[in-house]
Amino acid sequence: MTKTALITGSTSGIGKAFAEKLAYENYRLVLVSRSAEKLAAQAGAINEKYKCTIHTIPMDLSIPGAAQQVFDAVKQLDLNVQVLINNAGFNEAGRFSDTNMNKESEMIQLHAVYTTEMMKLFLPDMVANGYGRILNVGSTGSYIPCPYDAVYAATKAYILHVSKGINAELKWTGVSVTVLCPGSTKTEFAAKAGIEDTLLFKLFVMDAKKVAEIGYKAMQKGKSSVIAGIYNKLMVFSSKILPAAITNTLTMKMLKSRL
Repeated sequence: MTKTALITGSTSGIGKAFAEKLAYENYRLVLVSRSAEKLAAQAGAINEKYKCTIHTIPMDLSIPGAAQQVFDAVKQLDLNVQVLINNAGFNEAGRFSDTNMNKESEMIQLHAVYTTEMMKLFLPDMVANGYGRILNVGSTGSYIPCPYDAVYAATKAYILHVSKGINAELKWTGVSVTVLCPGSTKTEFAAKAGIEDTLLFKLFVMDAKKVAEIGYKAMQKGKSSVIAGIYNKLMVFSSKILPAAITNTLTMKMLKSRL
């Protein structure tokens, strides 16, 4: 039986790489993103290459109630989702006193509330069927308080901890929740956030396909979390043993060149 995978934020970056990977693995795809035009172009390109079934759901996921609308749309398609990848996200970086409060509220809604609601909606069917895989995209910032990126890192910390807690509850059910924690990745993310000129996105930048491959393997194995790349693993490990004053200084230097 062909499995169905739902991917949010699928039209660029890590989400796009996941869509390609799952199409290659013969999944039926449900692609969710803001732009109907981009979704249509992506679906056409993937279908031409992999000849797989693709459904698209255009949706602004940062608005309240978006998760329920996505879930209802999937039910109207009469689909049962076995793999859920909550990838959609964005950043509002800068000094907290200067950043845009509305954008930060949307970021909290998307990263924390929406991700939680998607798990709440899709998990029951997975548990009832005895199989399911959920992957939530966190960040190396999930582990490190980040000056000049405080709210973003806090939302990603929430994703890490809520996912790990739920994953522990799911032991022996055949369902797992995995958190993928990438560092800087070659996508449109940095440019949209205005941080493409920072040291963070000049050093040890990973390819989105490699990050997605790491996440896919960890998800299939049912791992609770995975940090993408040796450099990022070392950075997270170092943050656990170095004094906060040092990690804060390093983080600010990585972001401050632009901000």
